[in-house]
Amino acid sequence: MQDTIPEMMTAIAIEAPGGPDVLVPCEVPVPRPGPGEVLVKVAFAGVNRPDVLQRQGQYPAPPDASPLPGLEISGTVVSVGAGVGTLQDGARVCALVAGGGYAEYCIADAGQCLPVPDSLPLDQAAALPETLFTVWHNVFDRGWAIDGETMLVHGGTSGIGTMAIMLGKLFGMTVIVTCGSAAKCKRAREIGADHAINYKESDFVAEVARITDGKGVNLVLDMISGDYVPRNLKCLAEDGRHVTIAVLGGAKAHVNMAAVMSRRYVLTGSTLRPRPASFKRLLAREIATEVWPSVENGELRPVMDASFPLTRAADAHRRMEAGDHVGKIVLEV
Repeated sequence: MQDTIPEMMTAIAIEAPGGPDVLVPCEVPVPRPGPGEVLVKVAFAGVNRPDVLQRQGQYPAPPDASPLPGLEISGTVVSVGAGVGTLQDGARVCALVAGGGYAEYCIADAGQCLPVPDSLPLDQAAALPETLFTVWHNVFDRGWAIDGETMLVHGGTSGIGTMAIMLGKLFGMTVIVTCGSAAKCKRAREIGADHAINYKESDFVAEVARITDGKGVNLVLDMISGDYVPRNLKCLAEDGRHVTIAVLGGAKAHVNMAAVMSRRYVLTGSTLRPRPASFKRLLAREIATEVWPSVENGELRPVMDASFPLTRAADAHRRMEAGDHVGKIVLEV
């Protein structure tokens, strides 16, 4: 299939740091896969909060990554690099990528690709990798979550939040989420949350205490940080774990370390994009074993919000920044 691959492709570039209008279509060379890599003809690309931050100049691409935005894709393998024995031309895959997803073709590490079953539409496949890798690693690997435990998730109707609800329920957890409206709380419960707190109308610390009969939760998945951190800690049971994956409310927090010691809290967090490919391959392997069977049998599906054509990436970012979306936004290529 090599001779059918064009020299140039349409992609979305970031002209300069700024608002959605800096996302502009352009013509760039089609990349070629190196050892251990595959070239994917992109069908859909997921839109994620890190894309917005990159566009704003707050989250630059790693030195060895494409400067184009886009951290997850679905599509068809059209070229295979040296040493790749697991994938062939024509394979339907979705993949976590370090950049370059907003384009007609994208390089993916073969070890970070997951097979797309026939029952999974490609728009949904593109909506899985970023949130699935992030939630799995932070809730189950770093947060040590086990069945029977209770988890508090902020931003319950975001892409991360909806995935956290579904994975938590898939693995036997009680899930409490916070949302910014009664409508979003209702939607979160429909997705599977056991409890949804409207943080604009109620104090989530008091509500968590009420819901758990004062025991608190075992795990907080936090994407707000800032002044939420001390409030989150008040929600934790003894030996609770606080896992930070974003700092939308500010990077600095005041923490009562005496409470951390006396109640044996664990405070941790991570970012996924800068991690080496070797780590992401191991994570993909773990997900393929532990979670992907639930994708293949139809038990796990992403919550979809909206799809935009690739050339309307700016509108997709506006949709995300407006905060009205529930679940995942994707670009159709």
